[in-house]
Amino acid sequence: MNNLILALFLLLNITAFAQKPCEIDNDIKDSLGTYKSTKQYIIFERSFAGNSTDIFFSLSNDNGILGLEIQILQRSQDFIKAICFDAGSKIYLQLNNGKIVTLLYAGKDTCGNLLRDENNSNNRITTGNFVFSKENFEALKTSPVTFMRIKYAGETIDYPYRTAFVSELDKKVYEPEGYFINFLKCVEN
Repeated sequence: MNNLILALFLLLNITAFAQKPCEIDNDIKDSLGTYKSTKQYIIFERSFAGNSTDIFFSLSNDNGILGLEIQILQRSQDFIKAICFDAGSKIYLQLNNGKIVTLLYAGKDTCGNLLRDENNSNNRITTGNFVFSKENFEALKTSPVTFMRIKYAGETIDYPYRTAFVSELDKKVYEPEGYFINFLKCVEN
Protein backbone atom coordinates (compact mmCIF):
# COMPACT_ATOMS: atom_id res chain seq x y z
CA MET A 1 0.00 0.00 0.00
CA ASN A 2 2.82 2.40 0.85
CA ASN A 3 4.48 1.65 -2.49
CA LEU A 4 1.25 2.46 -4.32
CA ILE A 5 0.91 5.79 -2.52
CA LEU A 6 4.57 6.62 -3.21
CA ALA A 7 4.21 5.73 -6.90
CA LEU A 8 1.05 7.84 -7.20
CA PHE A 9 2.76 10.78 -5.46
CA LEU A 10 5.78 10.59 -7.81
CA LEU A 11 3.56 10.36 -10.89
CA LEU A 12 1.57 13.42 -9.85
CA ASN A 13 4.75 15.43 -9.19
CA ILE A 14 6.25 14.50 -12.56
CA THR A 15 3.02 15.48 -14.32
CA ALA A 16 2.74 18.75 -12.39
CA PHE A 17 6.28 19.86 -13.24
CA ALA A 18 6.37 18.69 -16.86
CA GLN A 19 7.34 21.47 -19.24
CA LYS A 20 4.86 22.71 -21.80
CA PRO A 21 5.40 21.99 -25.50
CA CYS A 22 6.74 24.87 -27.59
CA GLU A 23 4.16 26.79 -29.59
CA ILE A 24 6.16 28.65 -32.24
CA ASP A 25 4.47 31.49 -34.13
CA ASN A 26 7.38 32.47 -36.43
CA ASP A 27 10.54 30.58 -37.39
CA ILE A 28 12.34 32.42 -40.19
CA LYS A 29 15.82 31.63 -41.51
CA ASP A 30 17.13 33.51 -44.53
CA SER A 31 20.19 35.36 -45.83
CA LEU A 32 19.58 38.22 -43.36
CA GLY A 33 19.59 35.98 -40.29
CA THR A 34 17.15 34.15 -38.08
CA TYR A 35 14.01 35.09 -36.18
CA LYS A 36 11.93 32.86 -33.95
CA SER A 37 8.99 33.80 -31.71
CA THR A 38 6.44 32.01 -29.56
CA LYS A 39 2.68 32.42 -29.75
CA GLN A 40 1.14 35.01 -27.45
CA TYR A 41 0.39 33.82 -23.92
CA ILE A 42 -1.89 35.57 -21.42
CA ILE A 43 0.12 36.60 -18.35
CA PHE A 44 -2.32 38.90 -16.58
CA GLU A 45 -6.06 39.43 -16.70
CA ARG A 46 -8.17 41.83 -14.66
CA SER A 47 -11.83 42.69 -15.12
CA PHE A 48 -13.59 45.08 -12.75
CA ALA A 49 -16.54 47.48 -13.05
CA GLY A 50 -16.73 47.31 -16.83
CA ASN A 51 -12.99 47.86 -17.32
CA SER A 52 -10.59 45.09 -18.28
CA THR A 53 -6.87 44.71 -18.83
CA ASP A 54 -5.18 41.74 -20.49
CA ILE A 55 -1.41 41.38 -20.85
CA PHE A 56 0.10 39.01 -23.40
CA PHE A 57 3.74 37.88 -23.64
CA SER A 58 5.61 36.48 -26.63
CA LEU A 59 9.30 35.49 -26.49
CA SER A 60 11.60 36.02 -29.46
CA ASN A 61 15.14 35.37 -30.64
CA ASP A 62 16.28 37.84 -33.29
CA ASN A 63 19.75 36.82 -34.53
CA GLY A 64 20.75 35.71 -31.02
CA ILE A 65 19.18 38.63 -29.14
CA LEU A 66 16.51 37.36 -26.78
CA GLY A 67 13.48 39.59 -26.42
CA LEU A 68 10.03 39.83 -24.95
CA GLU A 69 7.08 41.39 -26.76
CA ILE A 70 4.37 42.62 -24.44
CA GLN A 71 0.90 43.53 -25.65
CA ILE A 72 -1.52 45.27 -23.31
CA LEU A 73 -5.20 45.23 -24.24
CA GLN A 74 -7.45 47.60 -22.28
CA ARG A 75 -11.23 47.69 -22.76
CA SER A 76 -13.80 50.08 -21.29
CA GLN A 77 -17.01 51.95 -22.07
CA ASP A 78 -15.26 55.08 -20.77
CA PHE A 79 -12.21 56.87 -22.15
CA ILE A 80 -8.99 54.88 -21.57
CA LYS A 81 -5.99 56.84 -20.35
CA ALA A 82 -2.89 56.19 -22.46
CA ILE A 83 0.01 54.21 -21.05
CA CYS A 84 3.19 54.87 -22.99
CA PHE A 85 6.54 53.20 -23.51
CA ASP A 86 9.66 55.34 -23.96
CA ALA A 87 13.44 54.89 -23.70
CA GLY A 88 13.22 54.79 -19.89
CA SER A 89 10.55 52.08 -19.74
CA LYS A 90 11.39 48.85 -17.95
CA ILE A 91 9.78 45.62 -16.81
CA TYR A 92 10.79 44.33 -13.38
CA LEU A 93 10.07 40.67 -12.66
CA GLN A 94 10.33 39.48 -9.07
CA LEU A 95 11.23 35.80 -8.87
CA ASN A 96 10.20 33.29 -6.23
CA ASN A 97 13.85 33.01 -5.13
CA GLY A 98 13.95 36.74 -4.27
CA LYS A 99 15.89 37.93 -7.34
CA ILE A 100 14.62 40.77 -9.50
CA VAL A 101 15.09 40.59 -13.27
CA THR A 102 15.01 43.84 -15.27
CA LEU A 103 14.09 44.02 -18.96
CA LEU A 104 14.86 47.19 -20.94
CA TYR A 105 12.61 48.75 -23.55
CA ALA A 106 14.06 48.48 -27.06
CA GLY A 107 11.57 50.24 -29.28
CA LYS A 108 10.28 53.62 -30.38
CA ASP A 109 8.15 55.79 -28.11
CA THR A 110 4.55 54.61 -28.31
CA CYS A 111 1.25 55.10 -26.53
CA GLY A 112 -0.59 52.43 -28.47
CA ASN A 113 -3.74 52.75 -30.51
CA LEU A 114 -7.24 53.61 -29.33
CA LEU A 115 -9.94 51.76 -31.27
CA ARG A 116 -13.73 51.59 -31.00
CA ASP A 117 -15.48 48.28 -31.53
CA GLU A 118 -18.96 47.48 -32.90
CA ASN A 119 -20.47 48.00 -29.40
CA ASN A 120 -18.99 51.52 -29.28
CA SER A 121 -16.56 50.44 -26.53
CA ASN A 122 -13.04 51.83 -26.27
CA ASN A 123 -10.11 49.46 -26.78
CA ARG A 124 -6.49 50.51 -26.35
CA ILE A 125 -3.73 48.21 -27.62
CA THR A 126 -0.18 49.03 -26.54
CA THR A 127 2.73 46.91 -27.74
CA GLY A 128 6.38 47.06 -26.69
CA ASN A 129 9.58 45.08 -27.19
CA PHE A 130 11.97 44.50 -24.31
CA VAL A 131 15.36 42.81 -24.11
CA PHE A 132 17.16 41.14 -21.26
CA SER A 133 20.79 40.35 -20.59
CA LYS A 134 22.32 36.89 -20.49
CA GLU A 135 22.78 37.11 -16.70
CA ASN A 136 19.14 37.72 -15.81
CA PHE A 137 17.92 35.44 -18.57
CA GLU A 138 19.43 32.42 -16.78
CA ALA A 139 17.57 33.17 -13.51
CA LEU A 140 14.23 33.09 -15.34
CA LYS A 141 14.77 29.48 -16.42
CA THR A 142 14.82 28.15 -12.86
CA SER A 143 12.55 30.27 -10.66
CA PRO A 144 8.86 31.18 -11.08
CA VAL A 145 7.85 34.84 -11.43
CA THR A 146 5.60 36.07 -8.63
CA PHE A 147 5.23 39.79 -9.39
CA MET A 148 5.67 42.22 -12.29
CA ARG A 149 6.18 45.99 -12.21
CA ILE A 150 6.10 47.99 -15.43
CA LYS A 151 7.65 51.45 -15.56
CA TYR A 152 5.81 53.34 -18.27
CA ALA A 153 6.69 56.82 -19.56
CA GLY A 154 4.59 58.62 -16.94
CA GLU A 155 3.80 56.09 -14.22
CA THR A 156 4.63 52.71 -12.72
CA ILE A 157 2.00 49.97 -12.37
CA ASP A 158 2.25 46.73 -10.39
CA TYR A 159 0.79 43.45 -11.63
CA PRO A 160 0.64 40.54 -9.15
CA TYR A 161 0.99 37.12 -10.74
CA ARG A 162 -1.36 34.23 -10.13
CA THR A 163 -0.18 30.63 -10.16
CA ALA A 164 -2.95 29.73 -12.61
CA PHE A 165 -6.23 31.17 -13.89
CA VAL A 166 -8.93 30.45 -16.46
CA SER A 167 -8.99 33.25 -19.01
CA GLU A 168 -12.25 35.09 -19.63
CA LEU A 169 -11.15 35.58 -23.27
CA ASP A 170 -10.72 31.96 -24.38
CA LYS A 171 -11.64 29.87 -21.30
CA LYS A 172 -8.18 28.21 -21.27
CA VAL A 173 -6.01 27.68 -18.20
CA TYR A 174 -2.88 29.86 -18.06
CA GLU A 175 0.03 29.51 -15.63
CA PRO A 176 1.91 32.84 -15.68
CA GLU A 177 4.32 32.05 -12.82
CA GLY A 178 5.96 29.30 -14.89
CA TYR A 179 5.90 31.12 -18.26
CA PHE A 180 9.65 31.65 -18.59
CA ILE A 181 10.52 28.23 -17.16
CA ASN A 182 8.24 26.59 -19.73
CA PHE A 183 8.90 28.71 -22.82
CA LEU A 184 12.41 30.22 -22.77
CA LYS A 185 13.74 26.90 -24.08
CA CYS A 186 11.63 27.43 -27.21
CA VAL A 187 13.63 30.45 -28.42
CA GLU A 188 17.06 29.88 -26.86
CA ASN A 189 18.63 28.31 -29.94
